[in-house]
Amino acid sequence: MRFNLGLKTLSIFAALLLVAACETAPTETGDSSGGGAATQTSGSGSSSSTTTATTTTTVQPGSQEDLVLNVGDRVFFGFDQYDLTSEAQATLQRQAAWLNANPAVTLQIEGHCDERGTREYNLALGDRRATAVKNYLVTLGVSADRLSTISYGKERPVALGHNEAAWSQNRRSVSMVN
Repeated sequence: MRFNLGLKTLSIFAALLLVAACETAPTETGDSSGGGAATQTSGSGSSSSTTTATTTTTVQPGSQEDLVLNVGDRVFFGFDQYDLTSEAQATLQRQAAWLNANPAVTLQIEGHCDERGTREYNLALGDRRATAVKNYLVTLGVSADRLSTISYGKERPVALGHNEAAWSQNRRSVSMVN
């Protein structure tokens, strides 16, 4: 009996180690506000002095990373809506200025929905969301030839869950650099 208890304890410990070893950090660091340039700071020191070196990560202008970090690549929508909120319009105004500063860049605008509704309904709603973003960017002076749209409906959620917190993150449009 004692051997069986020790084996169970060891098995649980091994499983916890395996789960901890498999954990990975998220790869997407941008948010809808476009935070700014990323920096890394490393320090080394001795007992008599401390030296700190700062290295700034270089982001290529006109890249997806540049869009995410400095502008914001996504806007969000209300339930069963495709109209642009004032916050979405502000993000798209920054995107239009960024596109004007990077005239060789083209975007594909993705429309996404939450899990509620049929596949067909959500594909149509995602298309309306992507088209609303494209049309707004065009009104801000971006050439329609530089913008394409695609709808993924509910097929590519970024947040898993069956609650408003997850659904609100999935009702979005994402601008992707081609």
